[in-house]
Amino acid sequence: MAGEVVAEQEQVEEEVEMVKLGSYGGMVRVLVQVEGDDEEDSAAAEETMLLWGIQQPTLSKPNAFVAQSSLNLPLDACGHSLSILQSPSSLGTPGVTGSVMWDSGVILGKFLEHAVDSGTLHLQGKKIVELGSGCGLVGCIAALLGGQVILTDLPDRLRLLKKNITVNLGQGNVRGSATVTEFTWGDEPDPQLIEPLPDFVVGSDVIYSEGAVGDLLAALKQLCGSETTIFLAGELRNDAILEYFLEAAMEDFLVGRVDQEQWHPDYCSGRVVLYVLVKK
Repeated sequence: MAGEVVAEQEQVEEEVEMVKLGSYGGMVRVLVQVEGDDEEDSAAAEETMLLWGIQQPTLSKPNAFVAQSSLNLPLDACGHSLSILQSPSSLGTPGVTGSVMWDSGVILGKFLEHAVDSGTLHLQGKKIVELGSGCGLVGCIAALLGGQVILTDLPDRLRLLKKNITVNLGQGNVRGSATVTEFTWGDEPDPQLIEPLPDFVVGSDVIYSEGAVGDLLAALKQLCGSETTIFLAGELRNDAILEYFLEAAMEDFLVGRVDQEQWHPDYCSGRVVLYVLVKK
């Protein structure tokens, strides 16, 4: 019975429309809401069912690419040996998850590197805003790939973030640049974030609670214009929260899922999903 369900889900996958979205040159599986569908038949509900049915995240090893108990995470990227400092003790503070790395951040960073290397993405000279930067790995990789990156997070998270920028990008030989500023989702963005509007907005593990979804989408609408491309990578922890986000996001954005065949071949996980979004 379970095999029949998976086979049916895989058939649905094959029937989904594949398109290019924004400035990403790869083909993505676009989520399309059919007019008249009820809540149970929505594109968001179908997407989460497919992900949990095909990727089976609970069977994949958690934290396959990180060690959250360690004080740093070594990672080779863009010809550099990065050392991302972590603060494992901060994990005990309610609501603080950005003090350590998660698989979704590593996967998003290595996806950007792989996409640039394969020619499906061009970041040289592009303005990039990272939301919920945490330890700053994704922003560091984007800067090494030539992006003019602004890494953002809440005020109490900036000390570790700035330290990682200094440690990993302070020695020169960086094609782009990286600066750090505070940004609370839902607040009015600092002018440097929106003047001009960014070419790209990136974020990893930013879909973590229903309460944060509204503020996240408000921030995305503030930061993004018609030429902005968004990359969001997330951990598959809670299907209801992901469905809630997708349902709300599809009101203002076109949403496409990037198949794992387009990720860095050494950095794939059934516990992570990667989306591209562009404003309607």
